Amino acid sequence: MLKWADKKAGHRQFREDLVELLPRLRRFALSLTGNLDDADDLVQAACERALSRRHQWRPGSRLDSWMFKIIHTMMIDEARSMRKRQPHYSFEEERFNKGLSDGVKKIEARLQLEKVAHAMRELPDNDRMILSLVCVDGQSYRDAAEVLQLPVGTVMSRLARARKKLHVLLAAPLGNTTGGR
Repeated sequence: MLKWADKKAGHRQFREDLVELLPRLRRFALSLTGNLDDADDLVQAACERALSRRHQWRPGSRLDSWMFKIIHTMMIDEARSMRKRQPHYSFEEERFNKGLSDGVKKIEARLQLEKVAHAMRELPDNDRMILSLVCVDGQSYRDAAEVLQLPVGTVMSRLARARKKLHVLLAAPLGNTTGGR
């Protein structure tokens, strides 16, 4: 009976840890999909997969890395099967405007955010993925390498190239995407 109780407690802890990760998972999925509804669908599907395949997770390993890997894999599978639909951001959400009291600052921030989101959508999937893990979620190179199953040096070089591409895209007028690829 003790093993059953331990197993139940472990399952409960797994679920609690998964719930704590939801904001990070959602932010990561949003940076990949460019659409809040698609991001939420992706996170939900990833959580369902994780819960149904909990036995594949190695206790003692990082749950966040495992979940990012699931989202990454699901995003690749979706891209292969759907051949990508045009993403869009919903900038009406008030969370993007917290802390901005001046109306002019809000407009400027919204325009800059829109430009960054547009530039991110123009990047190839691999570049968007590496920028999302390291720059948006704040993962270390080592953690991003684990999620993407790449050597750390490859992550570093891809990140440098992705940052350069993003910089070029951000320097171009909105709508002009010829210099980014």
